[in-house]
Amino acid sequence: MEHDEKLARFRQVHLNPFNKQLGPWQHEQGAGKEALEVASEEALPELPPGEPEFRCPERVMDLGLSEDHFARPVGLFLASDIQQLRQAIQECKQVILELPEHSEKQKDAVVRLIHLRLKLQELKDPNEDEPNIRVLLEHRFYKEKSKSVKQTCDKCRTVIWGLIQTWYTCTGCYYRCHSKCLNLISKPCVRSKVSHQAEYELNICPEAGLDSQDYRCAECRAPISLRGVPSEARQCDYTGQYYCSHCHWNDLAVIPARVVHNWDFEPRKVSRGSMRYLALMVSRPVLRLREINPLLFNYVEELVEIRLRQDILLMKPYFITCREAMAARLLLQLQDRQHFVENDEMYSVQDLLDAHTGRLGCSLAETHTLFAKHIKLDCERCQAKGFVCELCREGDVLFPFDSHTSVCADCSAVFHRDCYYDNSTTCPRCARLTLRKQSLFQEPGPDVDA
Repeated sequence: MEHDEKLARFRQVHLNPFNKQLGPWQHEQGAGKEALEVASEEALPELPPGEPEFRCPERVMDLGLSEDHFARPVGLFLASDIQQLRQAIQECKQVILELPEHSEKQKDAVVRLIHLRLKLQELKDPNEDEPNIRVLLEHRFYKEKSKSVKQTCDKCRTVIWGLIQTWYTCTGCYYRCHSKCLNLISKPCVRSKVSHQAEYELNICPEAGLDSQDYRCAECRAPISLRGVPSEARQCDYTGQYYCSHCHWNDLAVIPARVVHNWDFEPRKVSRGSMRYLALMVSRPVLRLREINPLLFNYVEELVEIRLRQDILLMKPYFITCREAMAARLLLQLQDRQHFVENDEMYSVQDLLDAHTGRLGCSLAETHTLFAKHIKLDCERCQAKGFVCELCREGDVLFPFDSHTSVCADCSAVFHRDCYYDNSTTCPRCARLTLRKQSLFQEPGPDVDA
């Protein structure tokens, strides 16, 4: 009897989890069906009082069998034409709204929605496509075809999903926006300003105060304040004006005024318009350093190395009159800095940046060596255009770009530097030219016999 009671308690605890109908009054007695029927009719013996009763509620092991895995997955809509795809997209949107947020089913439905939109874009009639080029407020927008690059719309400040959204880029100022935001743009293209007024603000952060702007954004005229209500006022270090958060994204840029006055290349916060303007102006040679800050050459060592551009200007006449140099296109070595072969006064911000990092000095040294090698060693025509010092008439052939020579400012004759300063009274060639002019224009004296 005691054995039967223990067996009954054991069977109550260890119920078959796969049998949903088993209760505390049922137990197994065999492997056949008849044994199960007999066991279901028998009642379990009662437990004596005081003994703990081991009873287990009905438990079912959740193996996912209760789900219908053979049903159509959520968001799986079969469509073969444009109309069916659009209907499937609407149904998928409705399913996403009905599913619990952040659930796995909702995520799968969102992925399915993206695939449906891509399929719709592929099947769309070409006549319904948007134009590739659109002109608006002097912007020349070009329809982008890149699908993998992640960009931000400059108008609504949201992410541009290239896989499912059409977006445009201005070929002039690189303004990016959705196709739906094109008609909402109110900012003109910065390229037009660069074309008509290519000059920098050379005053360091010329602040006039927020009250001078009537507490409005300097670009879109939205209300702003320093307290952030209704919008935060952000100052542009280039213009000194205040902008709203839509026109000022805390972008960083090098300020030209700080470079030419303080040789300061630390990037500072600027507005979106100023950032585009500075990016378009960075390679334009519009800075006359000797007029703006002539003392800068006395204190900045990097600018001393740039004086090699003066020698390059002296080499230019040799290349213009040399067939081999023109065929080899040696002057194209400076195609990124054409102003270096035109004058030695103009600088761009990119020139100063490269001089600060040391890249410009190395590049000019290599170009100077290449040009000098052609004139002195490789080309006989250029060698024949050298000079002989007319003061000492000794030494090798001289060229105006040699470091140990001096050039007469009037006749461009070349002498040894030591000889020229020792006989610094007048240039011999200039003296001969002066005597020749005097002899040609000298009036004849009176005739004594007459």
